Amino acid sequence: MAGLQRRLRGDPAGEPSDDDDGDDEISVPSWIPDGRADRGASWLAAIRADPGRSGGIALAVIAVVAVLITVFALMRDEPPPVVSAKLPPVEMVSSAAARPGPDPNQPVVVSVVGLVTKPGLVTLAPDARIADAVSAAGGALNGADTLGLNLARHLTDGEQIVVGIGTPAGQPTALGSSVSGAPPAASDRPAAPGKGAPSDPVNLNTATVEQLDALPGVGPVTAAAIVAWRDTNGKYTSVDQLGEVDGIGPARLEKLRPLVRV
Repeated sequence: MAGLQRRLRGDPAGEPSDDDDGDDEISVPSWIPDGRADRGASWLAAIRADPGRSGGIALAVIAVVAVLITVFALMRDEPPPVVSAKLPPVEMVSSAAARPGPDPNQPVVVSVVGLVTKPGLVTLAPDARIADAVSAAGGALNGADTLGLNLARHLTDGEQIVVGIGTPAGQPTALGSSVSGAPPAASDRPAAPGKGAPSDPVNLNTATVEQLDALPGVGPVTAAAIVAWRDTNGKYTSVDQLGEVDGIGPARLEKLRPLVRV
């Protein structure tokens, strides 16, 4: 300290003395706090500064917002729910019901074969009868069986008329006349007998070939044979006599038993 004072006063000596070295090295007592340690503690305190109540609320709000954003992002990543499409009900329509029936005002086309002058297809008026078809085919030839045909019956489109051979009494059974073909689905004209069971049993002694041909399991040849047996042997007295007709065996007889009578 003495050397510093001398410099300030302009001491010409200007040289420091040994006393000056002693004055510069002044020991610091231990009870005085070190300034450098205080500076380090202040820096640590600044780092660990308490945000206070308002700062804590702000941090809590930021955390809640972050959670909400995370939840919203996760919800958007989920696939959308699948909703089943409600289809309109489909009405089932029968194809048979949708098919229109033949027009009753249209002409009918039938096939006439057998003992006629011009066998083949003939086109007739809607209300034509079997007699008209035979006439359109040139008429029946000599020896033709016209008794087995109901000449007054109305025709339906697509039928076939077979003009067979007449069988004199006492002669072997020959092919008789018949009419075959399905009746229309709906028509104002009387429908031809189908192959279903008749509502009433058929009388074997008065039935025509056409009526017998309509029975299930009986074709035109068998129907003609039934009539020929009746013409040859007289009236049937029992249904069992059908077993004597050519083409009717025990199995067919049992099927026909509930469908015919005498």
